[in-house]
Amino acid sequence: MLITRRAALGAALLLPVAARAQGGDIGTAARPLRVGVTSGVHGQVLERVRDAVGQQGLVLKITEFGDFIQPNAALAAGDLDVNVYQHRPFLDQQIHDRGYQFAVAGRTVLTAMAVYSRKVTSLADLAKGARIAIPNDPTNGGRALLLLAESGVFKLTPGVDFRASVADIIENPKRVRIVELEAAQIARALDDVDAAAVTGNYAVPAGLDPLHASLAVEKGDSIYCCLVVVRAGDEARPWAHALAAGYADPGVKQWVAETFKGAVVPGA
Repeated sequence: MLITRRAALGAALLLPVAARAQGGDIGTAARPLRVGVTSGVHGQVLERVRDAVGQQGLVLKITEFGDFIQPNAALAAGDLDVNVYQHRPFLDQQIHDRGYQFAVAGRTVLTAMAVYSRKVTSLADLAKGARIAIPNDPTNGGRALLLLAESGVFKLTPGVDFRASVADIIENPKRVRIVELEAAQIARALDDVDAAAVTGNYAVPAGLDPLHASLAVEKGDSIYCCLVVVRAGDEARPWAHALAAGYADPGVKQWVAETFKGAVVPGA
């Protein structure tokens, strides 16, 4: 069979198209970008981002998780291409503890931590021996301790940062007791403790309002802004940049502001 030079050239030009059709490009209908996210606020925002980036041709396959550990494990195992739920202190701790080779491709949203109570209307009204629930993961636990210290509940070791632990409490005039719980469970434990530190991604689904119904709320320190996280080497990929850009989409930012009323703040 005779194949002309023109026919051979045409066949060669078709090869990249065939490769894309077989899923060679990430973020296409043939090979969607696999994104991991925690359920709740981050999942809700990601749905809006999916609509925005979909208009630019980026296709997402979203997997929701019920804890903070599995999205990183899945990313490291290659079951995900990217995850969008964790802030820098938590990411750094995970990398240190588990040896992950991850990188940051962008920012998503900040979910403010606040302290709530169904028993008192001010932290000054806490009784001696009051029980305060905080997240049991190291970074969010330290974040909660800092917020409580800034609010005058107790004093911490001078110069300590988000890595603070209960051992760093050096002055505790009311002898409050810290109860460490899984972050996702704290809002549901409000009736069982005197106060609790809850991040915005769990406060919003529980009907808690950090701006109007909390005893203390973070000032919005950007170190806690959540991130677009990928395996090292993928941070410059076009699909990583495109996903990160979705969080800066004006329509997404407007929706976040109107929906969460300041409890969740665009970080991009």
